[in-house]
Amino acid sequence: MATVANFLAKPISTVVPRPSSAVASTSSFVFFNQNKTNSLFRRQTLPRKLFSAVKVKAGATPSGKVGTPPAKDEKLQKIHSGEEFDEALKNAKSKLVVAEFATSKSDQSNKIYPFMVELSRTCNDVVFLLVMGDESDKTRELCRREKIEKVPHFSFYKSMEKIHEEEGVEPDQLMGDVLYYGDNHSAVVQLHGRPDVEKLIEENRVGGKLIVLDVGLKHCGPCVKVYPTVLKLSRSMSETVVFARMNGDENDSCMEFLKDMDVIEVPTFLFIKDGEIRGRYVGSGKGELIGEILRYSGVRVTY
Repeated sequence: MATVANFLAKPISTVVPRPSSAVASTSSFVFFNQNKTNSLFRRQTLPRKLFSAVKVKAGATPSGKVGTPPAKDEKLQKIHSGEEFDEALKNAKSKLVVAEFATSKSDQSNKIYPFMVELSRTCNDVVFLLVMGDESDKTRELCRREKIEKVPHFSFYKSMEKIHEEEGVEPDQLMGDVLYYGDNHSAVVQLHGRPDVEKLIEENRVGGKLIVLDVGLKHCGPCVKVYPTVLKLSRSMSETVVFARMNGDENDSCMEFLKDMDVIEVPTFLFIKDGEIRGRYVGSGKGELIGEILRYSGVRVTY
């Protein structure tokens, strides 16, 4: 879990904490100087097909070194300069852009490259870019500009704005990040403020469906970790449960909603039925979350 106040104090470039093993697997980037309860709004203690199911493990795709010329069905764009990079971000418009900064001599870059290729083939709503930092002076300058110090480094952009970054991640975590930051068309309803919450509740006031509202923050590791589970549940339980999510730090309206709901730690899941909050679960445990959803759906759960 993460405390809301702590996350809000961090700049956008904050890297989500990683296991120590992931840190050990990163390679130094040496092209430049690295020195650098009842009523909903009473205070109380989110149809287009989702990215095709991505069931890939590192090594599942054909072997090949990072930067290998792409096959015809690959959508991984290789970037050779800052101008190309900026143009790619501009052309992506509001789509999620995932840029990998790598080097030809990085074992970790070579290890995750096949997975990046597979993601580029599978996730049609995401633009994938590859920058080889040791390719030329232009790519070195781009890496300096983007403040890349270790590879592989993954930066996430939307509307030309950097929204997240990671270093030395494993394939499962990378996939989770892509789903979390690029999920605009899944069965999870995206909420952007109190009016969206009120509308969703009104739409489901009749019919007996449970609303599960996933409240998180943009740079919250546990929020990213649990989100693939939320996506799977949104598909398998669509007849009885409506899933929605809100990032509290998206705007002032979202943050005010978090304050009104006394959300102190994230992720927090609010369970709403018949216009009332019936309960909440704070944490990222898959089993515990499923158990709580079943309980508030009226299914008897024995612990």
